[in-house]
Amino acid sequence: MRRRIIVYIATSADGFIARPDGDVGWLDRPPVPGSYGMAAFLRSIDTILWGRKTYEQGLDLGGSPEGFGKGIRNHVFTRRPAPPAAKGVEFVNEPVRTFARRLRRRKGKDIWMMGGGEIIASFLDEGQVDEFVIHVIPTLIGEGIPLVAPRHRNIPLELRSTKRYRDGVVRLHYEVGKRRRSSGAQPISNFE
Repeated sequence: MRRRIIVYIATSADGFIARPDGDVGWLDRPPVPGSYGMAAFLRSIDTILWGRKTYEQGLDLGGSPEGFGKGIRNHVFTRRPAPPAAKGVEFVNEPVRTFARRLRRRKGKDIWMMGGGEIIASFLDEGQVDEFVIHVIPTLIGEGIPLVAPRHRNIPLELRSTKRYRDGVVRLHYEVGKRRRSSGAQPISNFE
């Protein structure tokens, strides 16, 4: 079975994953039973993909790569020289498609695309995102970092399921559809 790359994330009701400065304080909510399915999701993965800014933000908030469980591999994408890596962390500076194909060939569980918006966009544009599980938080923040960095794209999503939580959070589970090329459209060179 092919390992899936899944964007499992929360957004504000207006589609942002963080404020412009990276702040995610608006995500703080009273706990709900089952933590929106996070424990079950963590059991289904063994690898996390991070953009460097998201990774550094997590460290600044007191997190650590081991925070999601022992044995989870962390790959941090960076364009800058990589600092020394903590145990379980590998810094990556190679083409997304090459890396994703190599990663999928390894035996293992599914792969969590943690974010942020730039790395999600890069994987999506290379056809390397399989699913989105988006927890829409009933809060408008007005401006911020979008779920997917803006670029011209038309990628259909197929709704797999929805779930409403008692605190107003809604989980949307989408499968990424195949791009259809219209008869006059130019092919997209970085997507198969």
